[in-house]
Amino acid sequence: MSNTDPIADVLTRIRNAQTVRREWISAPSSKIKKAIVDLLKTEGYIADYQVVQEGVREVLRIRLRYTDKNQPHIGGLRRISKPGLKVYVDRKELPRFYGGRGTSVLSTSQGVMTGREAWRRGIGGELLCYVW
Repeated sequence: MSNTDPIADVLTRIRNAQTVRREWISAPSSKIKKAIVDLLKTEGYIADYQVVQEGVREVLRIRLRYTDKNQPHIGGLRRISKPGLKVYVDRKELPRFYGGRGTSVLSTSQGVMTGREAWRRGIGGELLCYVW
């Protein structure tokens, strides 16, 4: 089955799994998805992930993170740049989401990084999503 927006698919899988308090989710793997999930792990939004070989395909197995009261660490995910409407931001236009408490994820010429890191390096790029 072909998917027109694979990044939105992964974000929706995470969002749906957290609603029913799943521990693990699986999603088809790609370089951009690995980079986004790795960024979510370093920022502390997910517990862990691994790339598993299932037949000829690679699959991302993402372990979600919850608090002691079984509340998800991710309050929300929102896809910004879509296949039909790409959103690019300059260094001066980098958004501070939720007053700096949220994280904006950008795809830059130097790889996928947070908005904070892109601001430090002085580069802009495609605004992929917000995580809070």
